[in-house]
Amino acid sequence: MSQQTWSASLSLDSSAPRTSCLDLWREKNDRLVRQAKVAQNTRLSLRRQQLAQDTLEGLRELLHSLQGLPAAISVLPLELTVICNFITLRVSLARGFTDDLTQDIQQGLERVLETQEQLGPRVGQGLGELWDAILRASSLLPELLPALHHLVGLQAALWLSTDRIGDLALLLQTLNGSQSGASEDLLLLLKTWSPPVKESDAPLTLQDAQGLRDVLLTAFAFRQGLQELITGSLPRALSILHEAASGLCPRPVLVQVYTALGTCLRKMGNPQRALLYLIAALKVGTACGLPLLEASRLYQQLGDASAELESLELLVEALSATHSFEAPQLLIEVELLLPQPDQASPLHCGTQSQAKHLLASRCLQLGRAEDAAEHYLDLLALLLDGSEPRFSPPPAPPGPCVPEVFLEAAAAMIQAGRAQDALTICEELLSRTSALLPKMSQLWEDARKGAKELPHCPLWVSATHLLQGQAWVQLKAQKEAVSEFSWCLELLFRATPEDKEQGNKDASFHLLQTLKKLDRKDEALVLWQRLKVQTQMPQEEAAWSLPLYLETYLSWIHPPDCETLLEETWCGDS
Repeated sequence: MSQQTWSASLSLDSSAPRTSCLDLWREKNDRLVRQAKVAQNTRLSLRRQQLAQDTLEGLRELLHSLQGLPAAISVLPLELTVICNFITLRVSLARGFTDDLTQDIQQGLERVLETQEQLGPRVGQGLGELWDAILRASSLLPELLPALHHLVGLQAALWLSTDRIGDLALLLQTLNGSQSGASEDLLLLLKTWSPPVKESDAPLTLQDAQGLRDVLLTAFAFRQGLQELITGSLPRALSILHEAASGLCPRPVLVQVYTALGTCLRKMGNPQRALLYLIAALKVGTACGLPLLEASRLYQQLGDASAELESLELLVEALSATHSFEAPQLLIEVELLLPQPDQASPLHCGTQSQAKHLLASRCLQLGRAEDAAEHYLDLLALLLDGSEPRFSPPPAPPGPCVPEVFLEAAAAMIQAGRAQDALTICEELLSRTSALLPKMSQLWEDARKGAKELPHCPLWVSATHLLQGQAWVQLKAQKEAVSEFSWCLELLFRATPEDKEQGNKDASFHLLQTLKKLDRKDEALVLWQRLKVQTQMPQEEAAWSLPLYLETYLSWIHPPDCETLLEETWCGDS
């Protein structure tokens, strides 16, 4: 059937007015869109889901009917609108874009090309080539433009969600009529994109091209601003994040944007303005964890320990509370175009146990021993009940793992004068790790020869015996203390590589002093030789950071005079 014959058959000739097939199809589209909007306003979730699924199936059937016939110019605006409604509802219900959506867009473009006889078939072309052929065609009818702009918006959302920024920029350049060498600034291209106004009698849509353009502009501005913040381009990040905040921001996204603005201003040395944005984020009324975490960083930078710890306590409460989430709109929303923040992101809030660890460790670092001890006990209870098996505390991986949290907890107990609790925690840790030690002799040997990375398990067990020794010292049980210190040294020397310098300066000299007191001359001489070399190295090469439990341990001792100790060791062993 020719295109002219098919177009003529769309109306049913009769002396009495009758409804054409096109009118019937359009009425079905409009009815399904209204049904989706009813579903959106339904409070009962099961009823809402069923209505939305029924609408999706209805759109699928309608699209199948339209595409089962030859493409016709008179029908294409409706057909493209149905494709857009179908894709929008699918993405909304799936809460993301799926691979097969590309096929839906491609089929729509190929149907447009079928009506453009002079362009010919475009079999095997990719989406970029199809879009270029259609948008540059001089024969493209104006009545197709609103629906094509709508489809462009969905293509843009798909490419933004999959980080195909270059393809998206080229598409918008072509759409805007830009020539080669025009601006590739996607933010600018989105701003200059002006979808045609939809006619009042046009088929109904779930979300029109202008709405999609606003969502895209906000999502990309936020993504770009966050990237500039991460890379340290703070003035540019501030400007772009302001752009995002002024756009179409749902409340959960607005909390993130305000928090990112607060982070940016804090890093720029403007804490008061940063605090205003964090307060604004808290007033939005959705999840408060993110601005509370950033507030704790701000107060830490200002040296206000009380406010910092109060923010962290509120953060723990916020993350433990059960939140009632609003049902998502049956639209493509900004959230669907944003990547999930990883642990290195400034917008990663973490879990309740991660927040609890941050609170406990900051109390320990700030010398609030009793508070630290209680928070660590709560944290261990959280970890041991198995509710969060993948615990990895902030700020970023690798971070301390569960055995190191046990060690920090034991150190906190000793700091708080609760030696018996420290021994209990150490025994629990030993019961979980000591069984591994007999299986690790080959790993130790490989590590000592430098063939493999040093295994962590013997170091954890060694540190456990160190803290047990200190707990026994606190209980004035010298015999038990010497025994634990001896175990610590035995494991430490078995695990230390022969050709690598291990040690913070104070820790190393404290170890040398301990070896001398225990009359372990051979080990003391070996360590002395290493330290003699280390003291001649540049400071930045010799220094390395200690885990928190060892930093705490070193705060209890008075490091010896290094030069004097080296001389005494040399004289005593020569």
